[in-house]
Amino acid sequence: MQVNLEVKAFQIEELKVEVFPTRQMSGLAAATDIAEVMRKIINEKKRLRMIFAAAPSQNELLSELIQIENVDWTKVTAFHMDEYVGLKSDAPQSFGQFLRERIFDKVPFAKVHYIKTDGISLTAACENYSKLLQEELIDIVCMGIGENGHIAFNDPPFANFTDHVWVKVVALDEVSRQQQVNDGCFLKFEEVPKEAITLTIPALLSAKYLFIVVPGKTKANAVRSALFGAITEDCPASILRKHKNAKLYLDKDSSVNIQNENI
Repeated sequence: MQVNLEVKAFQIEELKVEVFPTRQMSGLAAATDIAEVMRKIINEKKRLRMIFAAAPSQNELLSELIQIENVDWTKVTAFHMDEYVGLKSDAPQSFGQFLRERIFDKVPFAKVHYIKTDGISLTAACENYSKLLQEELIDIVCMGIGENGHIAFNDPPFANFTDHVWVKVVALDEVSRQQQVNDGCFLKFEEVPKEAITLTIPALLSAKYLFIVVPGKTKANAVRSALFGAITEDCPASILRKHKNAKLYLDKDSSVNIQNENI
């Protein structure tokens, strides 16, 4: 069949995909699904561990998620999936600060673990965060896909599907740095840090559930490659097709390049 705006759902290998007319609708749908899974896990385990992405693509999801009732946030421990090297923790572009403003300070989490580099080496920062992540199963990851197909800051030149570490320092490729300007996070390319700390692909895929929210026309090429290209580190998001509990939420703009594909 043809993928078009009338077809609301389809599946590519293990990855479930839903297409919505607007980014607001895709964010609301994702938030609704996430809240349902959160309630289920909290009911079963009495606690929940979640990882959040920090990017404008997540704005609608985060805005909707904090408004949903009957979610016991006091049972939720939160992490974020990447952070720039060299920015102060309270800088507006800091991913920790981004999430603090949009969700971490909006609902009563049991605990929020920030990637901290003050007073310690980057190696120690990565090791410390990795230990926190590995203390117990990660239940849910809320994430996006970059313009170059990255997930977290695992850019194509450096992505590794079989990384032996969960957290590491990476160089950011130029497409990834330019995206930060395109998103309005920095005024100029030169202002974007050249390095970041990121969760690796095995760390992200270790979660029981992945919810991937990808709106906007700038992501259309990456979406096509992730869904219909080879599963390769040249498009890190392509590996999402192998996760058994992953769901991708698209809008009209991000799905424009797949509307004529046969599924």
